[in-house]
Parts: sequence; C-alpha cells; structure tokens
Amino acid sequence: MYYPDELIEEVRQKNDIVDVISGYVKLQKKGSSYFGLCPFHNEKSPSFSVSRSKQMYYCFGCGAGGNVFTFIMNYENYSFTEALQFLAERAGVELPKMEYSKEAKEKADEKAVLLEINKLAAKYFYAQLKSERGSQAYTYLKNRKLSDETITAFGLGYSNKYSDDLYQYLKQKGYSDQMIQKAGLISIDERQGVYDKFWNRVMFPIMDVNNRVIGFGGRVMGDAKPKYLNSPETPVFDKSRNLYGLHRARTSRKPYFLLCEGYMDVISLHQAGFTNAVASLGTALTPGHASLIKRYVKEVYLTYDSDEAGTKAALRAVPILKNVGITARVIRMDPYKDPDEFIKNLGVEAFEERIARARNGFMFSLEMLEKNYDMTSPEGKTEFMHETARRLAEFEDEIERNNYIEAVAKAYHTGYEELRRLVGKMAVQSGLAKPAERPRSTRNREKDKEDGYLKSQRILLTWLIEDERIFHQIRKHISPEDFTEELYRNVAELLYEQYENHAVNPAQIMNHFTDEEEHRKVAALFHTRIRELQTVREQEKALKETIIKVKEHSIEEAARNLAPTDIAGLQKLMKDKRALQDLQKLHISIN
Repeated sequence: MYYPDELIEEVRQKNDIVDVISGYVKLQKKGSSYFGLCPFHNEKSPSFSVSRSKQMYYCFGCGAGGNVFTFIMNYENYSFTEALQFLAERAGVELPKMEYSKEAKEKADEKAVLLEINKLAAKYFYAQLKSERGSQAYTYLKNRKLSDETITAFGLGYSNKYSDDLYQYLKQKGYSDQMIQKAGLISIDERQGVYDKFWNRVMFPIMDVNNRVIGFGGRVMGDAKPKYLNSPETPVFDKSRNLYGLHRARTSRKPYFLLCEGYMDVISLHQAGFTNAVASLGTALTPGHASLIKRYVKEVYLTYDSDEAGTKAALRAVPILKNVGITARVIRMDPYKDPDEFIKNLGVEAFEERIARARNGFMFSLEMLEKNYDMTSPEGKTEFMHETARRLAEFEDEIERNNYIEAVAKAYHTGYEELRRLVGKMAVQSGLAKPAERPRSTRNREKDKEDGYLKSQRILLTWLIEDERIFHQIRKHISPEDFTEELYRNVAELLYEQYENHAVNPAQIMNHFTDEEEHRKVAALFHTRIRELQTVREQEKALKETIIKVKEHSIEEAARNLAPTDIAGLQKLMKDKRALQDLQKLHISIN
C-alpha cells in the first residue's frame, strides 16, 4: 500500500531513534552520540553509535547503519511497510486502511476471526493446565524439567478429557460452528456430532513471526494414538511455511539456527540458553521452510534425532538448505536420542562442544554413504569414490567444488589431482560439464571499469552528505544528472534539494525508498567507508579524482546514447566537456 511521504516522515519524527533503539540495546551517552554493543554482530567493545541529532545509527565494527526504519527492518526482519506500521502503532499515528475488494475484505476478516479464536483457545488451554484438571499434564511438564517461566513463555496448556469443553467455551464467546471448524479446533460428523479435535493432551501453541497463535500441537496423556497431533491446514496455518519457535529464535541475534525435530527439543534448548532453536511442524523440511530460514540466517545446525529416521531426515534436509544458499552442519546426539535427552544428561557445556564439532553437511552425507560400501576392499572403496566424485561434480561453483575435492581427498587419503580428474570425468558422463568458454578479458575489464564508476558515484554522495562545503564548490560542475545509476541519481536529487533549502536531513531522504532492497542500499550510502588518507592534500586529491571520474562517466554515457539528430543534446555534451576541463583546473578545498 502507498503511504504519503509526509505521513512516513511524521512516523519517523515521532519515533526518536535513541528511544527506539534503547528498547533493544543498552546505550550509554558519550559526547553527542550514544554507544552500545552492536545487535548485528558479536563484539565485546561497544562500536554501535546512535546520533540523536542526525537520527541515524552506525556500527564502526560491521558497517550496519541507517535510520529508525532501517533498524526495525534489520532487527525484527520486517519489510519497510511492516516497520512503518510497527512504529506508527508505537507512536500513536493512525495509518490509512487498505482498501480491499469485497472478496479480499471477506478473506481478511475471516483470518482476523480465526486468529481471535486461536488466541482464546490458547488462553483456555493455559488456564486448564493451571487448574486441578491439568495436574497430570503439569506434572508431565515438570518431570520433563521445564520451569514455570518456560511453560509461561511458550504458553503451554492442556486440553482436558471432556470432548467438547473448548467447543462450548468458544460458542459462549459467540463464534459459529463453521468458524471454529475452520480454525481446526473441532470435528463434525453425523455419528458423534461436534467434538474437540484436541482432548487429554499437553498443548503447544504455534506462533507466527508476529507472535500470533496460528495453530496447535498436542501431545497425548496416555497411550492413545497418535502420540502427537497437529492442527490441520487452515487459512492462517500452513505447516510447510512456518517453524515452531521462530517467533523467539528470530530475535536471538545468533548467526545460525538449531533445527530440531520436535517441540520439546526446541523448548528444552531455549530453556538451556540456546534461543536460536526452531523445529518443522510435524513434517519433513520443505523448500518453503528453507526459504523462510534464509530470511534470518545463512547457516543451520541440524539437531535431528540420532536414530535411523533422524539421520535420513538430516540427509534430506542438507540439499534442500543448500539449494537456497544455506550451509548445513550436523550435530550428533549419540549416545542420546535427541537434544532434550542430551542436555538433561550431559548439560549445556557438552552440547556447546557438540555444536563446535558439528560435521559439514556434505561430509556427513559421505560418512553415511560409506555404510553402503565395503571400505576395506579396493573394489568397495573405488565404487565409493566414484559415487563421491559424481556428487562433487554437482557443485556449480568451481572454487567451492575444488575446496570440497581437497577436503574429500584429505579425509579419504586420495590424491587431489586424481580425484579432481575423476570429478571432471563424472561431470562429462552425467552431462554436468559445461563447454569451455573463451576468455572474456575485455568484457571483464569493461565491467571492472563500470564498477569503478559506480563506486565513485557512491563515494561522492557520501562526501557530499558529510560536508556541505564540498557541495557549494562543485554544484556548478556536478548535477544530479551526472549520477548515471538511477538510485544514486534519486538520492542526489533529494540531497541537492535539501542543500538548496538549507535543511540537510539524511534520515528523511531514506523515507523516500520504501522498497527493502533500495532502502538498505541507501542506508549503506550514508555510511560508505572512505579510505583513510593521512594528509589534507591526499584527501583533496582523492576527492578531485572522484569528482572527475563521475563527470567523465556522465559524459561517456551521454555520448553513447546521443542520437545523431539531437542538436540540443550535442550542445549540452559540448558544455559538459568544457565543465570537465574547468573541473580539472579547479582546486577543491576540504578545509
């Protein structure tokens, strides 16, 4: 939905960046800025700076930076629109409602009702757990070594032995049979009538990333089957696109997730301090899960059960994660079945050691592959190496493939060159080998040159933002049109306009870029690191070279796109060339 610039700016102004970030990071005032430990990378000394006057933040350690919208987007992993809505609610600013079609409005209203029903059900289950009826379930959870704080944090509950208790409760609240059934909380058939889907079970509410209850998992008390029962698919619950515990794990600030099989594994790990644990919801890992994980981390440690089923699940998960660019590692729980049992018996430090010794996903798959071959015989080992070479040939990136060839050669005492040749042979046989390409040195040089020009535009914008005196010296020679990259040109237009109006406000400039990718690129613009130069003369020389590069590229682009009949364009081109000559003679002072 489109929101006016004035409204976006109102939301930004009413959310002081120091006040907002203080809710996430402990800040201490030093001079005119505030400093704290960066929430975006691990550090021991505070390098995370927040400026109240500029309404911007910047980390000198990892380079993260931006305005209050950027911070919320990066910390909460929100889109720009989600960050705007979050901050508007915080500041009490009312945003215009989206205009839905009749069909879309009905669908949105339905989802809102289903979420209300789920929330009430979760509260009901929690109250039942705390009542006398829930004593068996409560004892079960305490025997699993869960603290009251953990039980409350995850909203655990109990569905009692009466088969229509929840149904009657929700009916009293005014909800129809149709909507309660759509929420997946009751079943209706001709013989039994209406009855609760969950009864005599410990209940695990399933939350989405916005902390809304979207479904439930239930663990039976007794010997009934199935042992675990999950909510069916509903308009608000898609188990292939949600992860248990993600609403808490996404704020852990760890660079990786611990991916488990079950609810209790996640809860036990969180209680033990491993707050980055998540689990798939009663289903094998899917590409949807992998894409969801990719939004938050680039590395996953698989902590599946150590039995045969868990091993197979890990082997299936590794390529699914790799396909979306996630590195997978495998933690073995031996001699225990799962993380829950492991931590209860060996403790937190032992689990941390297992994390440190986690096996690379591909190497783990080879260790499991070994079991299919007689590695003591030359024939068996040869067959194993051929299959390994076939798998190595599937790596598309040459550097990555060569690194794995080297690792495999070392692990299995095989010559690197021999294995590399075998991989090449397997690639040809399986059709994975690509035809040789002619060297593209000229094209590469052109690309490097283009990248250099774009870097110059980026650095010049950073210089202009930092020092108003530079703007006044070059405004006659460099205009926003000289920035050939569209995004940089848009930023330059806004910056020049602010300078002309004597009101430079980088935080406001960022409001104009609501696309997430553009917003992050603009945030980086304001914090591009300019190479440290020792003397004023060196700085002035570097600045002048940067300005000339920007102008030269602008002229080249204009000449390349000039139509032979464009007289006005030709005249402007000649004028720009004279401006370039003037620039080369110009002395630019930064002091």
